[in-house]
Amino acid sequence: MSGRSPEGRIRIAAAQIAPAWLDRASTLDRVVAAIETAAAEGARLVAFGECLVPGYPFWVERTDGARFESPVQAELWAHYVDQAVDLDAGHLDGVVEAARRSAIAVVLGVLERPSERGESVYASAVSIDPSGEVRAVHRKLMPTHEERLVWAVGDGHGLRTWPLDGFTVGALNCWENWMPLARASLQAQGEDLHVAIWPGNPRNTADITRFMAREGRSFVLSVSGLMRAGDLDARRLAGLPQADALNAASRDLPWARGGSCVAGPDGEWVLEPVLDASGVFVAEIDSSAVRRARQSFDAAGHYSRPDVFELRVDRRRQRLGRFEDD
Repeated sequence: MSGRSPEGRIRIAAAQIAPAWLDRASTLDRVVAAIETAAAEGARLVAFGECLVPGYPFWVERTDGARFESPVQAELWAHYVDQAVDLDAGHLDGVVEAARRSAIAVVLGVLERPSERGESVYASAVSIDPSGEVRAVHRKLMPTHEERLVWAVGDGHGLRTWPLDGFTVGALNCWENWMPLARASLQAQGEDLHVAIWPGNPRNTADITRFMAREGRSFVLSVSGLMRAGDLDARRLAGLPQADALNAASRDLPWARGGSCVAGPDGEWVLEPVLDASGVFVAEIDSSAVRRARQSFDAAGHYSRPDVFELRVDRRRQRLGRFEDD
């Protein structure tokens, strides 16, 4: 089944699933299965929650994560880094191949560990087009609150848009969707289909999804993860470092309830937030709705006033060293 349409309509999907928490390989198997499900439903794009692979660091705020030189935190962090994604090592090859094989675009939240940045890890949104080309790897610009104990600060290299069947797609991670200039950097590149990825919970998605859509006169696909009592396998938990601490922390589940949704350029729901349910949720969108909505307001067009305001974005990948050889 194809998501293409001569009328400028495509189908997009929110893969609201739970990870095999802190297990990269098993979580990637779930991602590939969801990609195939979305493609079978005719979707041309499927998105997943923030840092879904290998999972959001829920343990930090529940296990005294700010304690300096804590052996508990050091052991959990070391395991987390071990399960991170290194694109150069081929960890996402199966996802890339699934996108190419099914001719579907993918936006996937991962814990990224680039080899040139030591053991530091980033919450990254990886965008893959239907041909299997990686179009952007956006490292979260500013981790939020306890996330700063785990994730490093990203850069502007991944603030890029890319084309999909008449739409222009961009993506941001979690609370950086609240950063006006981050949104503007994508709007300035013609974005009209925005993907916002979240760890999970409607308090994140219920209001801002509609606001971003109304502001950008764009479609906005917000996708959240899940972590409920049934999503945390007891046997898997027992095999993790500091299992006793994690077991104690799990008493306040659920940690994530979803809230994935789609809003249109008029700010109205195309797909209302979905709570406490695992699945691939599909919506159809029409590019002509963007043109109609921008007749009166176009944030990057006639309403932008570039003679007064200008945004400068540094998209160089940040590195410790730049080497010049003879």
